Amino acid sequence: MSSRKDELSDRPEASAVSRRDFLKSTGVGGLAAAAAGASEVEAQTGPRAVGPGAVPVTLTVNGKRIDLQIEPRVTLLDALRNHANLTGNKRVCDRGSCGACTMIVDGRPVYSCSTLAIDVQGRQVRTVEGLAGDAGAMNPVQQAFCDADALMCGFCTPGFIVAATALLERTPNPTPEQIRRGLDGNICRCGTFVRIMEATVAAAAKGVRRV
Repeated sequence: MSSRKDELSDRPEASAVSRRDFLKSTGVGGLAAAAAGASEVEAQTGPRAVGPGAVPVTLTVNGKRIDLQIEPRVTLLDALRNHANLTGNKRVCDRGSCGACTMIVDGRPVYSCSTLAIDVQGRQVRTVEGLAGDAGAMNPVQQAFCDADALMCGFCTPGFIVAATALLERTPNPTPEQIRRGLDGNICRCGTFVRIMEATVAAAAKGVRRV
């Protein structure tokens, strides 16, 4: 049985195309493709570049409009803490791993230290300050954390309360496993996890509704 190489070498067309001809043809094809790609890119209109200096950014936070002048690189956490006096959510790890900065954006918890403020324009942002009800009354999660003494140093507490609120708004009657999964993006270095679980279960029993 002849090899695949022998079969190819017996074909006249196999030797008709030299290595030089092959490279020349592929080179012309590559240039044509590149030219077509460049024309296509030029025809498209991409997003307008902004920065690096301060630009106007409009946020909707806790139901209120906030107009800021900040650099595009400023995170949501820094924008609200440093420019809007909303200091409830804390900067702890600043690496998107501890959860102390957790905020709710369009109903979902996010690490605000890893989210650019400019990227959440047009979206609904809630901080821990925005969870209270009428006349500043604590929501069930906030009250449950106080009742269960589910805090120690307190740095992680705002993030846990926000994350627990987001969880209970989505899943009103969570199982213990669902609570663990819902809060697994948050870390308590003081180790009050048992009481945090108890507080979340107690809040679920009272019912959490979006204010």
